[in-house]
Amino acid sequence: MAVPSPCVKDCCLDKQDVCLGCGHTVNEIIRWGDASEEEKLEMLVASKKRKEKRAQKYNDF
Repeated sequence: MAVPSPCVKDCCLDKQDVCLGCGHTVNEIIRWGDASEEEKLEMLVASKKRKEKRAQKYNDF
């Protein structure tokens, strides 16, 4: 089964070069097309953690 792309077609990078839409780093975005399924799953886990961390940061206000 192919790992679906997390892209929401709303790319906007923050100061750390992380997409505000999908949570991927620029490097992950570039690598996605050539990555193995295992690598894609690892990237999804990492991007989910980044998005959760960002959401928590703003929920603290």
